[in-house]
Amino acid sequence: MPWSPKLSALSALLFSAAACVLGAQVTTGNSIAMAQGDTALIANATSAAPEAIARTATVIAFGSNGQMRTVRTGSGDFTCFPDDPATPGNTPMCFDRAGFAWAQAWMSNHSPAPNLPVGVAYMLQGSWTQSNADPHAARISGTPGVQTGPALMILNTLGMLQGYPREPTDPGQPFVMWPGTPYEHLMVPVAVGAR
Repeated sequence: MPWSPKLSALSALLFSAAACVLGAQVTTGNSIAMAQGDTALIANATSAAPEAIARTATVIAFGSNGQMRTVRTGSGDFTCFPDDPATPGNTPMCFDRAGFAWAQAWMSNHSPAPNLPVGVAYMLQGSWTQSNADPHAARISGTPGVQTGPALMILNTLGMLQGYPREPTDPGQPFVMWPGTPYEHLMVPVAVGAR
């Protein structure tokens, strides 16, 4: 793969992100109940990232009407979401600014802007999606979907991930999630977990 400024930035980002997660703690558990209140939402959402990022992150949750609601306004560059109780396991996530722009496009079923810088998202509790091919696949009860252990997502990388596996066949290796779609990104395991 030829060198480019974006690939150099991606390499530096991967190295620094891996260093950040060395001290992060992973907790287990099922989805939090929305009835537990904002304190529980904040604790769950920020468990997705290392403490240095979590303590200054903005926390956004979805209300019963599906609208985003700011639970806590942070002073940092990351925005965290609590676990989605409709999915298996505990899957909160924290996005940097460029990653949040990617997430907004994904959640609204629009293509991310082509000029977004590389973004990063932490999922230190693990991740789950119904399909590695369809970014908007609905949950199918009784099927395992695609689960990872704690992971870092490298976003806004469309066309830069040649050479990485397109399927999550080895839980210790990075793979491309949703390849060939506008939302393709690199999933980088930060601890070996079940897939």
